[in-house]
Amino acid sequence: MSSSPGEPRFYRLTLALVAIAFVAIVAYWGVWFFGDRQALASLDTPAYYTFEDSFPAADGWLALACAACAFALWRRRPSAMLWLIVGGSAAIYLGLMDVLFDVENGVYLAPRGDWGAVGTEIGINAFSLFVGAWVVIYGWVHRAWFLGRAPGARGPGG
Repeated sequence: MSSSPGEPRFYRLTLALVAIAFVAIVAYWGVWFFGDRQALASLDTPAYYTFEDSFPAADGWLALACAACAFALWRRRPSAMLWLIVGGSAAIYLGLMDVLFDVENGVYLAPRGDWGAVGTEIGINAFSLFVGAWVVIYGWVHRAWFLGRAPGARGPGG
């Protein structure tokens, strides 16, 4: 993906990652609540379903942050830096909480013999942690560019 002049390197990649994260969150919960949750479930225990059912509010916040971030990046608004850090930190927090549950409950050992579900779980965890870290670091490293775009700013792009 090529950048526009003056745009930080990997700007469009970052926008794509945030937009993909938003779509993935909405798709996941669409399948979980309105489709076949067994396709996503790594365990088949009441504790697992209770744990998963506790995520929609936090994932809703993450989805909102991703949507706001994608919009701000697309419109090249300074608020993108805020949403990069907010969304990224939420993704890291939720990813770490999910990984800890998975480790403590043997999810990665495929107790149901469903390695596809384990692969999906690992993919979700890795994406959450990687994209979360990427966008926090990206927002911080390029903060001068984002803040320089604010009205009245004297920095780059201001």
